Amino acid sequence: MMTAETLVLRPKKIRRVAWACAVGLVVVFTVVGLLLGNTPTGVIFRTSDQIAMILLGFLLAGGVLLLTRPRVTADASGVDVRNVVTSHHYDWNDVLSVSFPDGAAWARLELPDDEYISVMAVQAVDRDYAVSSVRALRELHKAARA
Repeated sequence: MMTAETLVLRPKKIRRVAWACAVGLVVVFTVVGLLLGNTPTGVIFRTSDQIAMILLGFLLAGGVLLLTRPRVTADASGVDVRNVVTSHHYDWNDVLSVSFPDGAAWARLELPDDEYISVMAVQAVDRDYAVSSVRALRELHKAARA
């Protein structure tokens, strides 16, 4: 999505898959938690065990939803890269290029001294969206360095 001055990129497919998995985890752990009780083996699950199972489902779902966090916000001055856990800001002058190596899962920003940062918001599984996203980032990079 691009406004007049700011480009905001988020992954497409992983967001749908992550939400479906998160909902599935909550449903499964809730059903299992509610069905826990006396078992044929004689094990007795108490109410606290059932609640813990349900809470575990929510905790795992929250972990899966971290995969929806990646985002790139770029404008004429620089680029903000937010991945699953970390966030970074780079001025375009600090970025050598925007690349998408063959076989890579996501794009990356090439930095000085053979360093790079992965851009998890631009993922290979998004195909055409990933191509147009890399092109848009390259255009901003080229315009800023001109």
